[in-house]
Amino acid sequence: MSGEVLINLTPMETRVAVVENGVLQEAFIERSCRRGIVGNIYKGRVVRVLPGMQAAFVDIGLDRAAFIHAHEVMPAGTPAEEQLSIGHLLHEGQALVVQVTKDPIGSKGARLTTHLSVPSRYLVYMPDAPHHGVSQRIEDERERERLRSLIEEAQAQQSLEVTGGFIVRTAAEGVGVEELAADMHFLLRLCRKVSERKVTSSAPSVIYDDLPLFMRILRDVMRDDIEKVRIDSRENYVRLVEFAEEFMPDAVERIEHYAGERPVFDLYSVEDELHKALGRKVQLKSGGYLVIDPTEAMTTIDVNTGGYVGHRNLEETIFKTNLEAATAIARQLRLRNLGGIIIIDFIDMEDPEHQRQVLRMLEQSLERDHAKTKCTGVTELGLVQLTRKRTRESLEQTLCEACPTCGGRGTLKTPETVCYEIFREILREERAYSAETYMVLASQAVVDRLLDEESAAVADLEEFIGKPIRFQVETHYSQEQYDIVLM
Repeated sequence: MSGEVLINLTPMETRVAVVENGVLQEAFIERSCRRGIVGNIYKGRVVRVLPGMQAAFVDIGLDRAAFIHAHEVMPAGTPAEEQLSIGHLLHEGQALVVQVTKDPIGSKGARLTTHLSVPSRYLVYMPDAPHHGVSQRIEDERERERLRSLIEEAQAQQSLEVTGGFIVRTAAEGVGVEELAADMHFLLRLCRKVSERKVTSSAPSVIYDDLPLFMRILRDVMRDDIEKVRIDSRENYVRLVEFAEEFMPDAVERIEHYAGERPVFDLYSVEDELHKALGRKVQLKSGGYLVIDPTEAMTTIDVNTGGYVGHRNLEETIFKTNLEAATAIARQLRLRNLGGIIIIDFIDMEDPEHQRQVLRMLEQSLERDHAKTKCTGVTELGLVQLTRKRTRESLEQTLCEACPTCGGRGTLKTPETVCYEIFREILREERAYSAETYMVLASQAVVDRLLDEESAAVADLEEFIGKPIRFQVETHYSQEQYDIVLM
């Protein structure tokens, strides 16, 4: 599999596209006025302790207070039965050094932990961890043992005092002790600076700011199969090369400044794919389609055969549609950055072997996802449940806002419904105030219906209350909006 990373930089925002085999797989967008803060370390102040929730709110200098649970304050690995209550761990006004694990999403504040971790290219350093570890994505047991021994060797080479533990990242597979030792030295120096700022900084304040998006991508996404990193800003191209020369020398030759006449996101139709990723419906090549509906509690995905009729029999048609849908769903989860609980309603399959193959295809397609996913199999109702770790806003939350007309429902009351609401409201007003005349202000569609299809009902109402009813179109009113003026 071959891949490219496209980076589009403007003063207002940074956009990054990860393309695999010519198809957009992931998109990252960061606005200058609203940068992501996952990974940042703050010195905050506890503003409220909630014993009933075993949690607390911490002021870290943002618009909304951030949230921390009791188990994120206790030492890592503490058994559940030994957990202390939040009231014993924190008190209002207390200064607390915390790290952001989830960006603020919607109305929810950022999520915090006191278990600090700082990443580099090959390692993650955790000052308070008691032991070392290796990424679960490295499955070869001999390689895992080799990396564990190299960590011990690299640790022995350090001139700085080493406390805490290191996690070896997936990118370290196959590297030597020199690269790990260099990363380790960098992380220890960085954490020494953070420790100094813990003492000198006042609360609330930032004491460690993670790299900007275009550098983070190089650190976190770069793999051997990424052949090119194209960036369309000359100034930031220089910064990116300098960063790579210091921390990722093997990536320097793959970074290039894109100076083409076409915008860099026009390559591989990235702009079109981003636009499609905001829609509910996803077309499959076979003619089938997906319907994706994110909600507050979960995301539901429905699979349909659509125009695909197959060539053999119904079961084979359903099986092939579900197989294609499994691959497409894994891509859409990454592209849209959908997190939390995800329920997939594949087309019902009677053959257990077909069910197993579709589930296996889904799991294989999710293996390339950087976010942690867990699939629980097929339920009694034939639904597939999985969870995907949510650390930042979805693509839709980043780029869109709720419709002011429908309030995010996605539907509007029909003109007929609004007309009947107006009739009921006029009767209420007549009983309460008994005006001379009633003036109805409403949208064009509603007034048209009142004067046409509902004209007989209007005449009956006028006769019943013994008062005239007038109508006026307000062009700026939405279809559901109306006012009744007593004259």
